Amino acid sequence: MEEIVFATNNEHKLIEIRKLLKGRYNVVGLKEKGIDEDIPEDHFTLEENALQKAMFIYENYGQNCFADDTGLEIDILDGEPGVFSARYSMTGDPVYPEMDTTKGNIRKVLEKLSGHDNRRARFRSVIVLIRDGKKFYFEGIIEGSITASPSGDDGFGYDPIFLPEGYDRTFAEMDLDEKNRISHRAIAVSKLVDFLNKAYH
Repeated sequence: MEEIVFATNNEHKLIEIRKLLKGRYNVVGLKEKGIDEDIPEDHFTLEENALQKAMFIYENYGQNCFADDTGLEIDILDGEPGVFSARYSMTGDPVYPEMDTTKGNIRKVLEKLSGHDNRRARFRSVIVLIRDGKKFYFEGIIEGSITASPSGDDGFGYDPIFLPEGYDRTFAEMDLDEKNRISHRAIAVSKLVDFLNKAYH
């Protein structure tokens, strides 16, 4: 089987991808390849960051690979936190100097949205695949809105305040299987898997 590197150390993501590509590709993570360097992701769009991570692996290790980046985009905040989603409360804002946790990120979003009726938002994931030097992009988007307060104990990140369109429960109120059927990442991953399964086999 052809080996392909997924530029991640997230075991959950690896298990999910391996299941979908079982029997066709040998998907390996960074740890398995002995790659323990800090891979840069210092651009200002999801597409650029995902490409940067994938290119780092391809150029330094000569391996076919793919990488992803994900962000929460809120309309009234001009797309914030976007590419800074994971470190939104660590971006130099003096009001939130000590907040480097998920709770800090959520609090910052809710405070910035205080008094606003427009709470439209979306989660967006971008995957970049590099195979034999060629680049392919896959995007997954789920529309929704930001709730007034956190609700639910499952999930991670902004899940407790993200209400997907057409549902009456936040991502954090859904079990993992249900969330994975509709999530932004699941949409992007399904496009990648469909492409790999159809294009090369």
